[in-house]
Amino acid sequence: MIDRLEGLTVFLAVAETRSFRAASERLGVTRSAVSQAFQRLEDRLGVALAQRTTRSVHLTEAGEQLYAAAHPAFDQLGAALRAAQEMRGRPTGRLRLCVSSIAESFLTGPALPGFLAAHPAVGLDITVTDAEFDIVREGYDAGVRLGEAIDQDMIAIPVSAEQRQVTVVSPDYLARYGAPAHPRELVDHICIGWRPKADVAPYRWEYTEDGRDFDVAVEPRATTNDMNVMIRLACADAGLTFGMKETFQPYLERGELVTVLDAFLPPFPGFYLFFPKRQHQPAKLRALIDYFRAEAR
Repeated sequence: MIDRLEGLTVFLAVAETRSFRAASERLGVTRSAVSQAFQRLEDRLGVALAQRTTRSVHLTEAGEQLYAAAHPAFDQLGAALRAAQEMRGRPTGRLRLCVSSIAESFLTGPALPGFLAAHPAVGLDITVTDAEFDIVREGYDAGVRLGEAIDQDMIAIPVSAEQRQVTVVSPDYLARYGAPAHPRELVDHICIGWRPKADVAPYRWEYTEDGRDFDVAVEPRATTNDMNVMIRLACADAGLTFGMKETFQPYLERGELVTVLDAFLPPFPGFYLFFPKRQHQPAKLRALIDYFRAEAR
């Protein structure tokens, strides 16, 4: 039975990443070892499972069929093994988390160090990104995003207070150009925008008036995917910018930046830890969930 299963872990990693290099990094072995294990599986089955070039890997029809059958079976097997292991006691292992870059209080506050202190046998592997993807497919245990960005089939628990977006500007800019009285007047001002990558339109600034949400497509004089660049430009009197209040809080407290258009920016629910619903949650993830629920109380 063991011989028949040999190589399936490697096959699944290659099938999911479509790359021998990425599969080797995920499994923590050499690329050569992955290639050899994959070849042995193909030889044992007597069928090609993938077409590979120096740049890409494409599953054959046989490979697609094997992946469709093996993937859910291995998930169930992994859950069963984790459940059995958890009978031994305290949570152990490494938690992979995918966290939004704007979850400032989660990333820099006391919660994560507190969790590590409470669970010395659990490690954290945190990827900070604003890209949207399936955390299960990418191999993450959980993620942290704003509630509105979380898929409905996920379980979510709050890990921050209410949040608020703000429009900020330097006092010197205000003295020179004045403040907009309404978001529509932003088109007459110099703006500093954000976009996740070069081929995506700049983020539209979101406001609320009389209970109705609307957005403004500002035409930024400068755009970037780095919040620190936006802040430095705004502090240097280069224009207005927009983002989460807690990101700008140190600069607001020092008077380097001030807010405008506050009446159009009410608070909203903040960040949530989200994860898939499973019959057997890993003990390490349950420990994180219980920790944040206790913090919320």
